[in-house]
Amino acid sequence: MRAVSYAEFGGPEVLHVAEVPVPEPGPGQVRVRVAASVVHPVDLMVRSGRFPAPLPTGLPYTPGWDVAGSVDAVSPSVEEFRIGDEVIGFSPWLQTTVGAHAEYVLLDAAWLTSAPAGVPATESATLPTSGLAAAQALDLLALPAGSTVLVTGAAGQVGGFVLALARATGLHATGLAGPDDREFVESLGAAFLSRDDDPTGTFDAVVDLAVIGSSLLDLVRDGGGYVAASPPLRPEPVREIRTFALEVLPDGSRLGELVKLVTSGDIPLRVADVYPFADAAAAHDRLARGGVRGGVVLVP
Repeated sequence: MRAVSYAEFGGPEVLHVAEVPVPEPGPGQVRVRVAASVVHPVDLMVRSGRFPAPLPTGLPYTPGWDVAGSVDAVSPSVEEFRIGDEVIGFSPWLQTTVGAHAEYVLLDAAWLTSAPAGVPATESATLPTSGLAAAQALDLLALPAGSTVLVTGAAGQVGGFVLALARATGLHATGLAGPDDREFVESLGAAFLSRDDDPTGTFDAVVDLAVIGSSLLDLVRDGGGYVAASPPLRPEPVREIRTFALEVLPDGSRLGELVKLVTSGDIPLRVADVYPFADAAAAHDRLARGGVRGGVVLVP
């Protein structure tokens, strides 16, 4: 099968399309014929050799975490999916030997859920990783309805999902984003703060996706909550503020709940650009330039 691959670390130019063996499902696994996958900032870090965790099998390596596609084969122990089912899901960072930027990928059945009906695969593929990151950030905070939450990086993929979920669960969100993002932030029912200004106010919690850091604790009420974008960024608690670090995990059941919100129109899906495998380097370069509003999607 064809897959995006690299045999050395470096810039986008190390990416190429290679022929690799079609993987066979093991116990509890599903093989998905990939219709679309998404490039994330972490893909750029891993490709450049700057990611601290080792690759599961060394080089050459096929990246990719999210997938939208159809079930192509299943382990005999899997009962919830059949060949031909349209599914979405994601595999945890660096735990698969062949990533989703390939014509076929293996995922545990528990990591998958049915794709939203009538939604193109290029859009559905943007939901799993970023949507689950948003949901799990709010799950960590466990805020009651009516609580206030400040979301930095609110116009990014994860930030947009946090705003949408906040609205759907009765939270009052404020989005910190660029001046040009006001319309998007307010379209999700959130108040807008420009990142060009010093953030102000007092909130029950902060989800800090823009990595502004511990200075935001000054905006959190005593006993409130704070979610950092990754474990190394979690500040020490002060004033009984609960601090957490986001480590997104695959969860087919939770992803299924997000699919219902997509279907109902409560969660919008955004695609910035779509590239074929042969143009994977261009996709990485597009994401590296920044200012992306929506998923950068790869298709076979």
